[in-house]
Amino acid sequence: MDRQMGRDATHNQVPPSADEDDLDEDDLAEETTEVTAALMAASRFLVALSARALAEVSSTLTLPQLRALVVLHGCGPVKLAELATTLGVNPSTALRMVERLEAGGLVDRRTNPDNRREVVLRLTGTGTDLVRTVLDHRHREIAALVGRLPGHLRSGLVVGLRALMAVADSPVIGPHPSAGAQDIVTGDSGI
Repeated sequence: MDRQMGRDATHNQVPPSADEDDLDEDDLAEETTEVTAALMAASRFLVALSARALAEVSSTLTLPQLRALVVLHGCGPVKLAELATTLGVNPSTALRMVERLEAGGLVDRRTNPDNRREVVLRLTGTGTDLVRTVLDHRHREIAALVGRLPGHLRSGLVVGLRALMAVADSPVIGPHPSAGAQDIVTGDSGI
């Protein structure tokens, strides 16, 4: 399976391509610059696509709030501190975000019955429906674009993106043990 994902199973790295040995340092630097520019453009496009999908569902929700909802959707019930860590924000910022999401009926916040000092967060039914709607919209738009690519480019894109995620060695959102595995390229849980 690791080989399928573009990983070298023993070193968790992508093996170099045969033609990489033929490139000198300047050519490798230029190629890296080109790939980086293409990924940055794709990243901007995907953020815009997410914003467009979100705008069709909610006029008040922000992209960071959507990201928090997607984390809760993918990870299941989590503690506030875990959400903050996953989002890369401090706990007070996460708390303010959760309070707004809770006021909107999207998140349920409860005291952890095992440790009353901890707060456990989960999506409400409305929150789950919103996340599914946004992810479905995003999935349809991406699928339509990918469908317009020739087959050899699609398969090359899959290999390249999986290799990139393998060397990153960190999916954006890890699946909750009870949830289905998420697609590490799209962050989509397949629903």
